[in-house]
Amino acid sequence: MNIAVVGLGLIGGSICKALKANTFHHIMGIDTDKETINKALKAGAIDEEIGVDRLCEANLTVIALYPFSIVKFVKENADKFKKGSIVMDICGVKGYIVNNCTPILEEKGVIFIGTHPMAGTEHSGFDYSSAELFSKASFIITPTENTPQIAIDLVSTLGACMNFGQVVIATPEQHDRNIAYTSQLAHVVSNAYVKSPSLLKADGFSAGSFLDLTRVAYLNEEMWSGLFMCNKEALLFEVNNIIHSLTEYRDAMVNDDIDTLRELLKDGRIQKEKSMEFYGQGRK
Repeated sequence: MNIAVVGLGLIGGSICKALKANTFHHIMGIDTDKETINKALKAGAIDEEIGVDRLCEANLTVIALYPFSIVKFVKENADKFKKGSIVMDICGVKGYIVNNCTPILEEKGVIFIGTHPMAGTEHSGFDYSSAELFSKASFIITPTENTPQIAIDLVSTLGACMNFGQVVIATPEQHDRNIAYTSQLAHVVSNAYVKSPSLLKADGFSAGSFLDLTRVAYLNEEMWSGLFMCNKEALLFEVNNIIHSLTEYRDAMVNDDIDTLRELLKDGRIQKEKSMEFYGQGRK
């Protein structure tokens, strides 16, 4: 196929590299940064640069932009996509994207499918992209009731070609509720955690737990603020829940109530053990 990839950052660049390493598809790149295009050509991640006027040549278009930019790009270029082709995004929120893009492209005879590669690093940009980024990761696909099965199968096959460990099918709503807890809340907590005045006074006192909890504080605020706002309702539920739980720990200590504190800690440990049993003993 002719595959156009719009946005050659960490994920878009990795998709290009993974497809070039494992398939014979012709990869066409679009990016506003000329230096990024040159890097992608030099690395063999794309076969050629194209402009939006050549989107009509693509059997599949992957839009790897920030959430608001994805919707803007689809609205501005809806007439340029090839009729009968597939357009997919790779954004970390799905309800906002799918609900805005699907009806626009359906009118043009183009199939839109939301996807979310569950992979990444704390770094961004093409320089950090890798053909192995998706190895053993989950590839979430969020079709609607009207999405043709043949399109779902094709995107699933591409996921397998890029070495994803599993393909998960979910509704956009299911995706957003789950991702608010498993990913977005972790970024909020980590980012807030490093704002302690103790951060730069602990040299020599940090170990694995500190590194684990602070890793994703190093984030791209431009991207993550958009993701948070697009999934505000689900994320606020999780933020309010953890605030409630933290308040319980604080109150137990303020009241010198070691019995309650012990029970809170025990309950957390039990919940973690249950999750390990549910997801598999080897996963933490």
